[in-house]
Amino acid sequence: MSRGDDGHPDKPKITRADLEAKLTEINAELSDTGEAVKPTAMAIGIGALVVILILAFVLGRRKGQMRSTIVEVRRL
Repeated sequence: MSRGDDGHPDKPKITRADLEAKLTEINAELSDTGEAVKPTAMAIGIGALVVILILAFVLGRRKGQMRSTIVEVRRL
């Protein structure tokens, strides 16, 4: 068994080209996955926004009715 510079026997060195190739492969997989998930994420986001807006409207309207002052005008 031969020893490399780092003291580990027969361990191949990792080159810059190896790293670039692996990172390119990972990036391609993530891009494909991201593109596949994008429509679902958009639908969920839009749905959540609609629910939040309806909830804010209903709660604001209820709060407004509770605080509204009733003014009674009488003619003499």
